[in-house]
Amino acid sequence: MQWYLKVLKNYVGFSGRARRKEYWMFTLFSVIISLVLSLVENMIGLTQVLTGIYSLAVLLPSLGVLVRRLHDTGRSGWWILIGLIPLIGAIILLVFACQDGKEDNQYGPNPKTDANAFV
Repeated sequence: MQWYLKVLKNYVGFSGRARRKEYWMFTLFSVIISLVLSLVENMIGLTQVLTGIYSLAVLLPSLGVLVRRLHDTGRSGWWILIGLIPLIGAIILLVFACQDGKEDNQYGPNPKTDANAFV
């Protein structure tokens, strides 16, 4: 949960780097929250009101953590635009998000060796 909150606190931070763990934990919690909200909507008869509001609320944090994840792999944040290509773009972004981060690069020091990072 600390990784999810860390991303939310840095919701417009598009500089720096994000570890794989930070990215995937944020993604996991976002999916779980979306599923719970979807179940609640189905039970009370709403049509995607809660999930829509939640999706808008985490749009900037999601983009920020993905850009920082791309920075960790040594790529520019502009690579996020490859996701506009149907199917192929999403697969390429998935591969990039799964790759291990590079050592110190132009986007900052390796977050794995940062003393202030979570364990």
